[in-house]
Amino acid sequence: MIQGIGAAAGVAIGKAFVLPNWEWSLPDTQVNPVDLAKEFERLYEGIRTSKDEIEFIKREFREVVGPEESSIFDAHLAILDDPVFMSEIRGIIERQYKAAEVAVKEAIDHFVAMFDLLDDEYMKERAVDIKDVGNRLLKHLLGAPEVTLPSDTQPYILVAKELSPSQLAHLNPTYVLGIVTMMGGKTSHSSIMARALGIPLVAGLENKILTPIQTGDLLVMDGETGVIQLYPDELTLKEYTSRRAKQQRKKEQLELLATVDAVTKDGVQLRLAGNISSVKELDMVLKYGAQGVGLFRTEFLYMDRSSFPTEEEQFEVYKLVAEKVGNETVVIRTLDIGGDKHLDYFQLPEEQNPFLGYRAIRISLDRKDMFKTQMTAILRASHYGNIKMMFPMISSVEEVQVAKAVLNEVKEELDQQGVPYNRNIPVGIMIEVPAAVMIADLLAEEVDFFSIGTNDLVQYVLAVDRMNEQIAHMYHPYHPGVLRMIRMTVEAARRVGIDISVCGEMAADERSLPLWLEMGISDLSMSPQALLKVKHRALNTLASEARETAKSCFRHRTSTETEEILTAFAGRSGIPLGAGAEVKGKSS
Repeated sequence: MIQGIGAAAGVAIGKAFVLPNWEWSLPDTQVNPVDLAKEFERLYEGIRTSKDEIEFIKREFREVVGPEESSIFDAHLAILDDPVFMSEIRGIIERQYKAAEVAVKEAIDHFVAMFDLLDDEYMKERAVDIKDVGNRLLKHLLGAPEVTLPSDTQPYILVAKELSPSQLAHLNPTYVLGIVTMMGGKTSHSSIMARALGIPLVAGLENKILTPIQTGDLLVMDGETGVIQLYPDELTLKEYTSRRAKQQRKKEQLELLATVDAVTKDGVQLRLAGNISSVKELDMVLKYGAQGVGLFRTEFLYMDRSSFPTEEEQFEVYKLVAEKVGNETVVIRTLDIGGDKHLDYFQLPEEQNPFLGYRAIRISLDRKDMFKTQMTAILRASHYGNIKMMFPMISSVEEVQVAKAVLNEVKEELDQQGVPYNRNIPVGIMIEVPAAVMIADLLAEEVDFFSIGTNDLVQYVLAVDRMNEQIAHMYHPYHPGVLRMIRMTVEAARRVGIDISVCGEMAADERSLPLWLEMGISDLSMSPQALLKVKHRALNTLASEARETAKSCFRHRTSTETEEILTAFAGRSGIPLGAGAEVKGKSS
């Protein structure tokens, strides 16, 4: 048994296909100074071709997993525009008279070595992106073919030293049973993409395998525990075959719940909505029985293009979503760019702390023309369905008041034009920063609803970047400070009588259900993949027992104690679906 890092859950059994490492034969002769212009021309042509190729891959991948995961390739495009990286390449060509491909290879090696010296796993994993982009550029400069994967229809477990996002984007999930990489971890872009594609992945095996894996070797792997078995015996094969079959049965059984309401065993009704970034994702959440859209991330309408979307373009999308959802609610969040989300055509300032900087509502209030265009589109679409409008990253009453004033301007303009819209469209805010929690009572008097964005709230409360492997162990959603912040927000909303919901990963975590039941939160919004699991948990939970469990959590002093209690309760109440399982609740 070999212990790696479980980066994408799932069991796989099959023969290995080992992906060859990139090997380049580069010229060692110097370039004649008079030919430097030709080398620069080759470099720039390679950059243009690489960009076109990355854009194509991004569009193709977006069709499979949606815009959020496909935005990984924005980082690759940014590398090709990075002035430091490009300056390094140009400097090698100019000063050392080296061919463009040699300069690119030396620049890659320089930056990868520099990243590897940093005591930060997240930055080390970003070195994979540098190599991916650099190798793509080298491929075009050298006229080399792509490293090809098996062309037959025999499924395989892909084994590689490291797998770049570009390589992963070309995989056919039908034939890739699982992925094993020597490098990387849970936060690598390839791991994120594998999870989106539903392919099991085990990473971080370097220096743990004494005998190198060869193409054709039989493997079993568990992407949740990170365990690899090379040359498994009959008993091991039987065990993992059973695990894999059990996972498949569970998936099929969960899908039977799509048309069943989320009601606890003692009759408490929950409303499970979906988080979406596109119409394609809407189809998926509706397939899994979501009751409307609890979070429409509109920023992805602004990506993959060369200019801001027009009012008409946005209106058509918002209208389509509202009509598809029918009588259920669609919560549309206004533009939330900045931080880790950028637009190619909208230059954001260089910032040391972009997550604390110029982003979200701060940009919208600064660019009121853009803000009004989006608001107009949302208001027009509200005539065709049950739409709510929500502002992100709110930290003060003033921000809400100014945003509402802009909204009133848009309403007046539509009135003058005789354009129909919902005059009483509900307006809410995301609770994501500690300041908003501390003045939640004041904010509640300004809006119609709150939505607690747990991902950002946990990071800001704990001052922990969860993508940083050095401190990822400190990212604790069940930290007493986080739970107290959530409770304060709920109590403020209840006193004023406004609605409150939770979106983000805590809403999607089945173990959190007792907390929501105890605090009286019945509206949860989550990714498509989490809907059926949370519904299953609710159907097999007694709300009365869950509330008592949650009360004890609020008395504990550490996140470890709380997590242990919630995990134990989930294991105790999670009756497997199948014959005899209780599926209470009406058909939707």
